[in-house]
Amino acid sequence: MRRLTRVLTALAATAALAFTAAACTDDSSQAQESRTKQSGYDRLVQRQPADAMRYSPTRETINKWVDNWEKPGKLSYVYLQNANGEYGYFVLEGLPVSYCAMLTPPEDVDSSNSGMVTKTAPGMDGVYYSGGQCSAYYGFDATTGAYMEFTIGSNQSFFLYDKPMTLPEFRDATPLGETRIEGGKVAR
Repeated sequence: MRRLTRVLTALAATAALAFTAAACTDDSSQAQESRTKQSGYDRLVQRQPADAMRYSPTRETINKWVDNWEKPGKLSYVYLQNANGEYGYFVLEGLPVSYCAMLTPPEDVDSSNSGMVTKTAPGMDGVYYSGGQCSAYYGFDATTGAYMEFTIGSNQSFFLYDKPMTLPEFRDATPLGETRIEGGKVAR
């Protein structure tokens, strides 16, 4: 048994060396350029190694976002600006959600004798989506719970806040849902 193990180990090592040697002798133009690219990258990394941060402002901001939005019942104030520069707003319970956000993976990996194949997975409602609805958002009115949907693009922008805004451009914004902002507070 030991002899068989040694023979198999020696064969595996020989095969690995053969594959490595074959890979090293690839003189195609693409292989040459890949080696040049890697060599240049290696020199640059040696001369200019990446610095490591001791503090990440990005992680801090993400953590603040999590702390802010994880509260049940938190309101979001969505101000929309159309192509004419006019503003309207929604007050939603929770964040507006893009149609691209899903609770389940958008793809399934199917393994079979012929290899792995990635397939589109159905959505939560049992139908398939193309993934092109990322500019469509939805949410629920803070007062009535009514479903609302809006699309961004074609000269329309939205601004999301966790408090009502008193900036001049937002003061005269038209309510687009049932919930109103009066005197800087939600009027239910």
